Amino acid sequence: MADRIRMPAQPQTAYGEDDRERWVPEPGKRVGRTAFERDRARVLHSATLRRLAGKTQVVVPGESPPDGRQVPRTRLTHSLECGQIGRELGKALGCDPDLVEAACLAHDLGHPPFGHTGEQALDLAAQACGGFEGNAQSLRLLTRLEPKTFAEAGTGPGGAHGRSVGLNLTRAGLDAVLKYPWPRREGVRTYGVYADDLAVFAWVRRDAPEGRRSLEAQVMDWSDDVAYSVHDFEDAVYSGRLDLDRLGDPGERAEVLALAARRYALAPEDELAEALDRLLATEFWPKGFDASRRAQARLKNTTSELIGRLCRAAETETRGFFGPVPGVRYAADLLVPREARLECAVLKALTAHYVMGRADLEDLRTRQRAIVTDLVAMLAAGAPAALDPALRPDFEAAADDAARLRVVVDQVASLTDEAAIQLHRALDA
Repeated sequence: MADRIRMPAQPQTAYGEDDRERWVPEPGKRVGRTAFERDRARVLHSATLRRLAGKTQVVVPGESPPDGRQVPRTRLTHSLECGQIGRELGKALGCDPDLVEAACLAHDLGHPPFGHTGEQALDLAAQACGGFEGNAQSLRLLTRLEPKTFAEAGTGPGGAHGRSVGLNLTRAGLDAVLKYPWPRREGVRTYGVYADDLAVFAWVRRDAPEGRRSLEAQVMDWSDDVAYSVHDFEDAVYSGRLDLDRLGDPGERAEVLALAARRYALAPEDELAEALDRLLATEFWPKGFDASRRAQARLKNTTSELIGRLCRAAETETRGFFGPVPGVRYAADLLVPREARLECAVLKALTAHYVMGRADLEDLRTRQRAIVTDLVAMLAAGAPAALDPALRPDFEAAADDAARLRVVVDQVASLTDEAAIQLHRALDA
């Protein structure tokens, strides 16, 4: 069962002015349009979101199986699917659906080229300026880098005078994106804000319980887990890389369960085996997939059923503890049953073992790490002229070498996979 959390004495069931406040005040526009509808629209129309179409989700964008049947998901399609799942789950729990969808659309904005391989390489290259973390980069994009709103010189809050404040989303909107609401600290691998951005982080987190995520952020996080575990599984089966008949082999089954226990769930393998068996026993499991139109329809039904199964589990558990309308922001927490989390972990492990664990990918990852590392060094050596025009003023205004390196990292992180390859080729010529 999910962990139990003490119910608040006075649940918050509606959003207030503090939730809708923006870091830099803006006049209202169209009558009848909510602040959270504006947040969603700003993320949806951003250039940063569009660039996710060229960034790796599991396989490199454009890579297809030999018969060309499939175009695999990218970070953009994943974010759109996450948004749809989060919108419905959040609405069922009493959250504003536009607010949750905006957070889901924005949650991966900070991911660099080449997925987690690029993130790891960029983190190493950025150690002199505090490292790199995709979630912290998302906050930086939303509050600084994506051009939309400026605080005029001599006005605006501390830390924002005369500079871009990004999309200038509402406090609740930015808080809903904070998957890890704390700065970098010793011994903790994940974090949600760089030292440069602590001013806006403090504004977002004003009066929030330290280290606790809002309900909307929890819904975003679970929707992310559900989306990528289920859709990556669908892609793996559709492409032929995951032959489900192979799970009948005790050795392969053991490898999948060991991977799930090691990487995705702190659980004994026998408990994960029970989770796998529950999935295998469902009526909708895609047995005997042969890529026929009927088999594809069955697989699509599997995707729908799995998403519904995992979301209903969280909705039922949360409502059962907090009541029919759990509340918003910090009035409740999303409760996900252990059984659902373990089934999600098994789905992730299947894709990781049969797709991401392919031996032929290691040479590719080595090349990708080299491209990211080289780009940081080459752009730093050629800055500011080598930087995008939008980033040159930041580089020139930077107070020290660490701040200048952060600007270089901002540019590398913004690149699509193909843009990174082409820029590396041009700079290395």
